[in-house]
Amino acid sequence: MPSRAPALALMGLIVPIGLACSAPGQDTAAPRDEPATEEDHGKVAGAAELSEPAYGLTTVDPSGVVRHLDLVEGAETGIADLGPATKVQTDGRFLFVDVAGGVDVVDSGVWTWDHVDHFHYYRAEPRGVGRLTGAGPSNVATTTSSTSGGTGVFFTETGEAVLLDTAALADGGLTERYRLEVPPHEGLLVPVGEHALLTEPGPDGTPDRVVALDPEGERLPGAAHRCERASGTITTRVGTVVGCADGALLATSDGDRLKVERIPYPAGRPAPRATSFAGRDGRPTVAALAGRDRIWLLDNRQRAWRLLDAPVALRQVTAVDDDDEHVLGLTVDGRVAVIDGVTGDLLSTTPPLAAASLGSGVGEPVLVVDQQRAYLSAPAERRLHEIDFRDGARVARTFPTPTSPLFTAGTGR
Repeated sequence: MPSRAPALALMGLIVPIGLACSAPGQDTAAPRDEPATEEDHGKVAGAAELSEPAYGLTTVDPSGVVRHLDLVEGAETGIADLGPATKVQTDGRFLFVDVAGGVDVVDSGVWTWDHVDHFHYYRAEPRGVGRLTGAGPSNVATTTSSTSGGTGVFFTETGEAVLLDTAALADGGLTERYRLEVPPHEGLLVPVGEHALLTEPGPDGTPDRVVALDPEGERLPGAAHRCERASGTITTRVGTVVGCADGALLATSDGDRLKVERIPYPAGRPAPRATSFAGRDGRPTVAALAGRDRIWLLDNRQRAWRLLDAPVALRQVTAVDDDDEHVLGLTVDGRVAVIDGVTGDLLSTTPPLAAASLGSGVGEPVLVVDQQRAYLSAPAERRLHEIDFRDGARVARTFPTPTSPLFTAGTGR
């Protein structure tokens, strides 16, 4: 049973850290299982609404300098200097950066708001928001909205689970809705609407269940769900996925009602389990590695897994979930592979754009996907690449970086 620390508004305790409708490239007719409710269409004070998405790549270099590359204008802007970072996670607007003493939150200043049948796009001044205090590595779980709901942060060394108010982040403040404590483990606090799922460890110290929490962080009666070795989470238009040893849980929220469904792995084709998920922002089908030579595809809408044989050995994989069912992967020799998500056939590859980065210790390349383009960071090469995966994996643009992009996040999404 989680123990509760007092909910704390951190507005006065922030550590400064310095320094219309649809447009091409979005799915304007894609159905949504849960209705949008924000009357302001995702806008916050001081933001300008745009006619098209302001996609960008926000990077953190080895010394902790945060820079934002505007992919429309090709201009780069410095945002903050955090000091050395060990991990970066994102919701498509905010960066959650592990540093000594906790997690620094950085606002890239660009985001998209999904209004069911069309989208709204915004730009504001990028800025450092503040530092969430905590010890050890963090696992961050986000939703599809960067202006409402909650953001879950779990500190694995201490077992502290913090739900941040995302609307406060959007306004430039850092506010904890609640902070709970469970035994330390490689855990997750996963927001689902106004609810959340919190992992709890079994006797061996690994997570073996999730418990459902109400908006105040109180455990709901009878709301424990088996999820052995819980690992990996992602939120799509359909709901929120948590990976388990025997498949996944899919959680959806309808007002004050939380529903948790189990999606077991298919029988007959044993394969390594999925431990992390990636896909185009919000889309219902997501991808995960099954070892280096197979790919799991999880269709949230159909509540079904599909296992593909990968045509090449892979280090990362992500689902585009477009009409052609493209899947993209980063190969073990630093190429971007374009894969048919139905047959598993290899359609095309880039040259080895990030070969020097693999195993260099400089930083792991990161693959980000939109509907029309993919982006690959190459830390050792000091490059960011834009790839047209529909046109034979053509390298459309290459952006040199002044320092190594140790961590890269796709933003404006």
